[in-house]
Amino acid sequence: MAVLAKSSRCVLRPLLPLVQIWDLDARRWVRALRRSPVKVMFPSGEVLERRRLPRKQPHELASEAKSQGQKPKPPPQMSSSQTPRSWEETGLRYDKAYPGDKRLSNVMTIVKSRPFREKHGKILLEGHRLIVDALKAGAVPSVFFFSRLEYIKELPVDKLKGVSLIKVKFEDIKDWSDVVAPQGIMGIFAKPDHVKMTYPETQVHNSLPLLLICDNLRDPGNLGTILRSAAGAGCSKVLLTKGCVDAWEPKVLRAGMGAHFQVPIINNIEWETVPNYLPPDTRVYVADNCGLYAQAQISNKAIDHNKGADRRFLKFHKYEEKDVDTGTDKDWLPELEVQNYDMDWTEAPAAVVIGGETHGVSLESLQLAESTGGKRLLIPVAPGVDSLNSAMAASILLFEAKRQLRIRAELMSRNRSFH
Repeated sequence: MAVLAKSSRCVLRPLLPLVQIWDLDARRWVRALRRSPVKVMFPSGEVLERRRLPRKQPHELASEAKSQGQKPKPPPQMSSSQTPRSWEETGLRYDKAYPGDKRLSNVMTIVKSRPFREKHGKILLEGHRLIVDALKAGAVPSVFFFSRLEYIKELPVDKLKGVSLIKVKFEDIKDWSDVVAPQGIMGIFAKPDHVKMTYPETQVHNSLPLLLICDNLRDPGNLGTILRSAAGAGCSKVLLTKGCVDAWEPKVLRAGMGAHFQVPIINNIEWETVPNYLPPDTRVYVADNCGLYAQAQISNKAIDHNKGADRRFLKFHKYEEKDVDTGTDKDWLPELEVQNYDMDWTEAPAAVVIGGETHGVSLESLQLAESTGGKRLLIPVAPGVDSLNSAMAASILLFEAKRQLRIRAELMSRNRSFH
């Protein structure tokens, strides 16, 4: 019995590993079947070959589904996150300025020069808001300098075709910028033509029979503020005579806060051609920034020339000359009636002349006012005050005209309703 037991143990021992090996092989074969193999080999030695069917093209599947009366499945659409947004897919390219690249410095040097701007018709715009306003109005860009790609991607892609895009370091933009905290993007545009510009529809619809004429304005900050007030009041256009600071100077653009692209601006015109830009029956009114002189006229007080000319009246005394025969002062200033600014003066289309604080208004502006039946507008000031700032005086007069025109329009609508 012991021998039989021992022999049986000897016979049974190799059976256990055989079963385990078969189990592992079976699992491996099952996994192989799930993978759809090309050839399957069984333990018995049998070999089974499987032929792969040719893969049908999408147009073949569509035609087959059509023949069976089924609608072909539309191709999967890409989500907004998968939409191509790279510069290569949009067809845009940009260059990178390397150390020592002189393109930025050379361009900035010539663009900031007024003779170059007038000769080549180029202007410089800085900041996202100003550039977007210019693009909306139809201004044509030629070059953009930017420090981060996101600044360019925020601009309309259709407006960037054919424009040179140059990525520079922020330090380079900071060196050439006039602002304390640059926004990291600058653009060179062709000088806008007011005839070809597309101004906002609301601005055009709400424009008033009111014009602004700038005379001898030399301060960029004042001119930019005046242009902003003109756009806010609803002026139909702004005329800048020779002697004024360039309206497209960077400081004027920054102070204007986009007003250049909201109201037509005609720059650097001669006084002889000013009437060509005025609507028919326009009356020209002068705000000469010398309220004391006008107050003396209103109160019929004569200026005592024997005491010497006060510096506040030098703007007008420059138009006086000595009579050789009598030795007295001969005044050849046009005789203009003076009235307070809050009295009605908008019964006809009006044009307001704003003079500079240093040189005042020109003789040509006074002559034009006299020929059109205009007057001199007085903003009363407290005794001892020289005059108002040009930008402040312009804002007061323009919004006073807006108020008078609004009241006149309300009265006309009431009269129509009664009839």
